This record gives sequence, structure tokens and C-alpha cells, in this order.
Amino acid sequence: MTKVLSSTIGYPRIGVKREWKKALEQFWAGKITKSSLSTEMEHLRLHDLQKQKEMGIDLIPVGDFSFYDHVLDTAVMFGFVPKRFQHKGGEVPIETYFDIARGNKESVASEMTKWFNTNYHYIVPELESSEPTLTENRLLHSFLEAKDKVGIVGKPVILGPITFLKLSKGYDKKDFHKLLQKLIPLYINVFKELENAGAEWIQIDEPILTTSISEEEINLFKETYKSIQKGVPSIKILLQTYFEAVEHYTEIISLPVAGIGLDFVHDQGANLESLKKYGFPEDKFLAAGIINGRNIWRSDLDGKLTQLERILSVVEKDRLIVQPSCSLLHVPVTVTTEKEIDAAVKNALAFADEKLEEAIVLAEGLNNGKKAIEAKIKESARGIEILWQSPGRNQKKVQEELKRWDEVEPKRKTHYSIRQQIQQDVFKLPLLPTTTIGSLPQTKLIRQARLKWRRGEWSNGQYEKFIEENISYWIEHQEGIGLDVLVHGEFERNDMVEYFGEKLDGFAFTKYGWVQSYGSRCVKPPIIYGDISLKGSMTVKEISYAQSLTKKPVKGMLTGPITILNWSFVRDDISRFEVTKQIALALKKEIKFLEENRIHMIQVDEPALREGLPLKVEKQKEYLKEAVHAFKLATSSVQDNTQIHTHMCYSDFEKIMDTIDQLDADVISIEAARSHGELISAFEEKAYEKGIGLGVYDIHSPRVPGVEEIKTNIQRALHVLQPKIFWINPDCGLKTRGIEETTNALKNMVEAARQIRKETPSEALVK
Repeated sequence: MTKVLSSTIGYPRIGVKREWKKALEQFWAGKITKSSLSTEMEHLRLHDLQKQKEMGIDLIPVGDFSFYDHVLDTAVMFGFVPKRFQHKGGEVPIETYFDIARGNKESVASEMTKWFNTNYHYIVPELESSEPTLTENRLLHSFLEAKDKVGIVGKPVILGPITFLKLSKGYDKKDFHKLLQKLIPLYINVFKELENAGAEWIQIDEPILTTSISEEEINLFKETYKSIQKGVPSIKILLQTYFEAVEHYTEIISLPVAGIGLDFVHDQGANLESLKKYGFPEDKFLAAGIINGRNIWRSDLDGKLTQLERILSVVEKDRLIVQPSCSLLHVPVTVTTEKEIDAAVKNALAFADEKLEEAIVLAEGLNNGKKAIEAKIKESARGIEILWQSPGRNQKKVQEELKRWDEVEPKRKTHYSIRQQIQQDVFKLPLLPTTTIGSLPQTKLIRQARLKWRRGEWSNGQYEKFIEENISYWIEHQEGIGLDVLVHGEFERNDMVEYFGEKLDGFAFTKYGWVQSYGSRCVKPPIIYGDISLKGSMTVKEISYAQSLTKKPVKGMLTGPITILNWSFVRDDISRFEVTKQIALALKKEIKFLEENRIHMIQVDEPALREGLPLKVEKQKEYLKEAVHAFKLATSSVQDNTQIHTHMCYSDFEKIMDTIDQLDADVISIEAARSHGELISAFEEKAYEKGIGLGVYDIHSPRVPGVEEIKTNIQRALHVLQPKIFWINPDCGLKTRGIEETTNALKNMVEAARQIRKETPSEALVK
């Protein structure tokens, strides 16, 4: 009997209630042993595999589980350990593995950056002059574990060699081909061992194929996969792509592999159009990514079935695999644990488990006919329709206000050069002013207080008094450290997006809707389900209180419209740009409230601005234009004496310097400590004249940098940036750091700035 198969590309590794995170942090804190950590992680892996087996998934991935990051897993498997960690070769100990990711007392961590256009961060492999070698076949361990303990013949998953190298650093680009030729035999060895152990399918992820790649790079793919096919001719290789339509469709479907995985959700119809125009090889499987793996809305099963039937007009039934569009790493585990969310929203949701059930249902519909899944189709349609008709999605006042701004191009009243002098007259800051990014350590005591308040164990008054006590302590503490511009610390905020979502109409919230951002850092994105509007002031109370305690300026702290959008699960019935503008108009009103309360230094953070950047070069210009419009819509109506700051996180900023300039923020800080040199080189090529702070130390690592180390980073920046525009700050918020390490690091930072001011000739300081 011919049968359409179901598959998973990857499954969330964190556990239903973040058991993965808790185990990792207990190990890092020395509270559990390496053996206990291994046991807990094995329990999570086997539980997830068993769940997928019981659901009825045909092709279940193994090797997608990670102790930290799958790119780091690939790097250490092939022996790419930075020399500063003094690894002597062979299998990489778990301690060294974590040191690469988090740093240690002696060595800084490897750089971390965004995984394509998602909110997941990967550890950037440092190849240096390392000779690749197979340290251990971790895929074989995963495969045998699943086979022996769960009774499944899993589908091993590995990051492909070309994508791996493209995402790496520390080598001369002219050596790319040479490195690739050294890697290919190692991949083949891994695959041979898997084949000998009984593996039938191997999934090789090559998402780089959905970016704007060249003919030369396509030729590399032809050469690479020809070599792999020759090395393991009997194994079924599934070449998996996701996040966009593939470039060079006809060449890709001709590669010597058994199957091709395509994204039919984020391709904007291009993959389906190519499929219909150019056909598909009769000897290959098509893994159709039909279920949205990056958002949390229920699928329109009727529409998806119709789309699959179109695909079946080109692809034979026994050659079709139904699956999510990408790994489910980007969505929470299950809706079943959500007991408190509004029913109209909940019934329209689908997390990882529900998405796999949708894939199974669709495969059943193709195998047994539409009538076999008619009840499921009706249930899905009913859940979607109720949300569509809900009052939250039909706020006429919001929609009318948005229309009034359609033809208006927002901009500041005065040029930056004039604003700069006005603001200096107001704030009277020293050269190289020191500050932090916003959040200060959120201790266990603070988290417990918030929990007591949410549970009703504390009254509003008790909680507000507690928050004020923490603000008061840290205002005094920051003054003692010697910082020039202070922050209130954000102790009242659970998350920089969720906090604002709770104060805006149009948002809903989960209890266990966690996803991994980086390492053990999990975030719980709010759900934008309806039209967005401001209920009342969101931040004035705490920031005004902080400002009342000091004569130094205290920054108002807001999260920007693009970041709120990109770090939320967003409604899919209107364009993302329309949603962004709704957020921007709400923030515009909050900024006005702050100004009316004499807060004239306001930071509107956009750490995720580049995160939503399309993978295709030709689509990026429009996205960046929309991002600039939204930021300026929120910020441009301020007075000249109001200094607008913004902050951005790890990304390839050198490629969007024009966009950063167009934001017209008075001061921008960039998270750059792990890649300081690369970013500084961007300013050698393009002058920047507005205020800027390049993070002078890395807060993602628990190590405290010394004064000389920070001075070196400052001096490197001052080679290309004028001292009069340069700010001294850590590279990100300090929420996750301890009080002692934060205090010591900030003291060193302030001392480094003091010494640089003293050592720098006065004529250089005023140039």
C-alpha cells in the first residue's frame, strides 16, 4: 500500500516545564553531579522520543537534542575547540563544552549570534587553524539509545557541512573549499557508522540554501553531495531546508540525495510555484513543510489539505512526507498545560505536540480520504473562526488611528547636530559617559516576591514597596559605583516584552509557553492575538520614583516596536507591518507620558531589529524600511531636549549601518563584546557621528573582566570613533547576573573609563 509519511524535523529540547533548563543551571551551580545531569537529560530525550512514537510519527529525529546548542555540538564533534580552552584532542569533556559557550575565569566565551532570522542564538564555531577530526560520533550514540531504549529506528539529524562552515568564523574565506574537503570524509564516517547500526534515513540540515547564494556555492553543493552519495550510496539522505524558499530550485532537486525538505509556509508560495513549474524527480521523496513551525496558530486543515493535494499533482503519493516547516525548537511544547488562557485564544493555538498531530491528521487525510479527517477539519475551522470574530480583533478605534498615519512619514523636528548640543547643555555629561543597558540583577528574592504578588500572597502595596526598596538600593549603589547615567533596574519586569504586553490590549499570555533563546535562557513570548492599544501609563511610576532619588539622569526604559513584534507570537490575519505600527503608536503615547513627567532620557530597545530580516537580499530593503518607519513613529515626536537611546543585540550590524543611522536615535548601544574587532572594522569603512556605545564587556559570561581588558576594548573603539560620541557600557542588560559580579564588573568599567579620560590627550577628547 502506498502511504504518505509523517515526520518531525526537530523537537523542543527544554521539557514541558523547562526541566532541561533547571538541570543545566543546577549543574553549573554545582548542585548536581555530571552523572545526575546526564541521567536527567537522558530521561528528557527518551520521554520526547516515546511521545512522538506513541503519536504515530513515522520519521522521528534523533540527535536534535542538545545540552546547549546544536551548532556547538557539530563544532566539538569535529574537533573545533578554540585554542584558549586548551583542549588536547579527542572527545570534548562536558566542562570544556560549557566553557566554550559560557566562558570561564581565564577565557572568554565564543561569540553568540542569531540563528538565521529567528530568536534562537547559536554559538559561532571558531575554526582558527584547527584540523578537523571526528572526536566522537554523537549521532551514533543518539541513534543506538533510541533504538535500544525506545524501540525506534530514528532519523539522525546533523547540520550540513556547507551551512556549518558558512556560520563559522576564524578562517580565511579562500580556504573554504579546502576545509570543506577535510570535513566531507568525517561526515561520511559518521554516516557509515550509522548505516552499520541500522539507520535508514539521515537528515542533513542545509538552511543556507534558502539565502541568496551564488552559482559557485551551488556547485559546491553538487560536489559535496556527490561525494557523500559516493561514500554512503545505500543510506537515504534527506537534504532539509527551511525558513524560506530555496534558491536555484532545479539544481537543488537534482542533487544526489534520496529526499528534499522544503518549507511551504515561509516561502511565500515560491517553492510551490517552482514545484509546479519545474516538477520534481520521480526517484526522490519530498518532505513538505506544511505546518508552521515558527508560530503558534492552529492550521487551517482544509486549506493545508488542498495545498498538499496540489503537491500530489506533481509528486507521487508514496514519495511524500508531511511535516512542520522547520524544527519545533521555536515553539512551546504543548497547549494542554495552559489552563488559564482565554478559551477563544486557546482553541486557536497549536504548539509542538499539536503541530505534530496536525501533520499526522493531514497524512491520514491523504492516505484515507478527506472524510476520514472531516471532524478534525471542522474543529480546526471552528477554533480559527471564533478568534477571527472576537472583539479583540475588531477594535475600530485602533484601526482608524492607524489609517491616519498611513500617509505620514515620521521624523525628528531638528537635525542631530543641533539636538546633541541642546542635550549636552541639559545633561552636562562627561566625555565617555558610563551607563548600563537597563536591567540590573534579578535575585531569587525578587523573583519570589513577584511570584507571591501574582499568587495574591502579597498585596499591591506590599509589592510596590518592595520594588521601590530595590530601586532605592540600586540608585544609591550605582551612584557609589560612579556611573554617569543611571537606570531604575526593571525589578518590576518579568521579561522585556511580556511586561509591556501585559499592559497593552491585544495580548494574551501562557503559563508554560517557553522556548529556548540561548543556552539555558528560555523566554515566554506573549501572543499578539488582537488589535493593540495602550491601557494607561506603563513605566512612569517606577522611573519617576527612581529619578526623584538622584540628580543624575535616569533613563526611561521601553522595548521597541520591532522587538515586541519579533519576540512575540504574532497574529497571522493581517500583515506584520500593520501590527508593528499598532505597537509603535502605543509606545508613542507612553513616551509622551514620560516626557510630561520630566523624563528626558528614554531608551527604546530594539535588540531584535535585525532578527526579522528576510533571508533573501532582495526582500531586506523593504523590511528595514518598515523597521525604521515603526521606530520613528514611536520616537520622533519628542522634544529636542529628550535624548532617545536604543540598544541592539548580536547581529551582523556592519551590513545595516545605513539603517541604524536612519533610526535617528541620539545614542545607540550595540552588544559587541564577543565580536568587538569585527564590528569596529565596520566603522573604519563608514563614519558614524551620533552617540554610540559598543559593549565593552560580555555579560553572558559569569567572569568579571579586569580594568585593562576593558580599557583595551575602549581603546580599540576610539581608534575609529570620536571620543565625544562614545559611551561606555556593558554589552547587554544585567538581569541574569549576580550582584557581586555585576558590582565588580561595573566598578572596573568605570575605572577603565576614568583612566582612559586621564590618559587621552585633551585635544583628542574634543576632536
